[in-house]
Amino acid sequence: MALDDPALPAAAPGEARCPGPSARDIIRADGCEVPDALVAERYVFLGDSDISYDRYTSPAVFEREMTHLWPRVWQWACREEHLPEAGDWLVYDVGRHSVLLVRGADGVIRGFVNACLHRGTQLKPPGASGCAQELRCPFHGWRWTLEGALAHVPCRWDFPHVTDEAFALPQVKVELWGGFVFINMDPNARPLAEQLGPLLDHFSGRWDLSKRRIALHIQKELPTNWKAAQEAFLEAYHVVETHAQALATAGDANACYDIFSDYVTRFVHTIGTPSPHFEGQLTEQEILDRMRLDGAVVPEGRTARAVAAEKLRAELGAAWGVDLSEWSDSEMIDSIEYHLFPNMCLFPGVSLPMIYRFRPIGMDPARTLFDLVFLKLVPEGTGLSYPPEPHFVPAGESYASAPGMDPGLGAVYDQDTDNLAAQWRGFQASRKRGQTLGNYQEARIRQFHMTLDRILSGD
Repeated sequence: MALDDPALPAAAPGEARCPGPSARDIIRADGCEVPDALVAERYVFLGDSDISYDRYTSPAVFEREMTHLWPRVWQWACREEHLPEAGDWLVYDVGRHSVLLVRGADGVIRGFVNACLHRGTQLKPPGASGCAQELRCPFHGWRWTLEGALAHVPCRWDFPHVTDEAFALPQVKVELWGGFVFINMDPNARPLAEQLGPLLDHFSGRWDLSKRRIALHIQKELPTNWKAAQEAFLEAYHVVETHAQALATAGDANACYDIFSDYVTRFVHTIGTPSPHFEGQLTEQEILDRMRLDGAVVPEGRTARAVAAEKLRAELGAAWGVDLSEWSDSEMIDSIEYHLFPNMCLFPGVSLPMIYRFRPIGMDPARTLFDLVFLKLVPEGTGLSYPPEPHFVPAGESYASAPGMDPGLGAVYDQDTDNLAAQWRGFQASRKRGQTLGNYQEARIRQFHMTLDRILSGD
């Protein structure tokens, strides 16, 4: 059966797979001991109806998200290392919503609605961070403690109707997991653990992201809807065209896709093995040479994957001061990406340790802020410290322009997001009014929309 032949007539919807070994087969063939989570499998056919373009372009849908999605779901606001000391604060914005995160004098991180209770002025500007001994409105000087208690009202004699109890800053729910600070604006929100679900088990042990720290943080505005922006990263199906230069070393069509819950999905695609789309034959040495690991040699009987992982264990372990001997070849080099609804992607691997976030900017459905964060492993016992400031990459500039960004990887991200403006224009122009998804390779996108529909409907 050729790669581009139709699915076998006997295959039920969603059962067809790329001919040849899957990512799980390749990982098991490495001969390494791997976490059970890495080879766990859970796929279910979710249907094949089109996804309407209106859900990306419609102002009414966008407004519904502002009232029924963002104020009601847990979402990653910052890392604990953004707020290491008492008085540290940071503003998290999503659409028209703004939350002020503050570490109190008691060491507790709290979230407050970022608006003065006098005349509504934001207490801190969008996207800003800093350190303060109190929270003070820049308009008339009303002040609150770091814990949100009303501390001072200028000319208090003129406000006999203002009480300390009624004018404490309204709080949002805050929970911590994996070194991340999550917020939920719904006072009746259920615990974060219910949304994390399988991540609680999968991201334990050496995948515990609280043991990492931010090495690089890039932000870029993308000219499309926040949903379309993240969907570009939820499948490896695009590699054959968008990243054709990687076909010699990326097992795109071999990738495995898992639907673990309404909120958590995953793909795993291998690196260091040719794509089923790749035409021609390569030796293991030729594969390794294309992985840009200078000077590495593949001995007789070994694979490019094994040698690449071994080299990275030695180099990264020495550079970071950590022991990587227990990490499998797959964890060292493969693309292992989880999605946590609504807008977060997490990679537990070592050499591809990214975290993504996609959120609407203001009230324009066609403006998205993309946060690209690299979390590196650190020695046991490393304390919290201030992370590097986000580097904003303007439109038209390459991700590679960010200090510390690998030029080759920056070019890959350019390819990923260069498609988005053209897709947005196509949403407007297309006579066919919806996108048609693959049953397996794009199942994570369908699950995302099913969960979104359930929440927007008020369930």
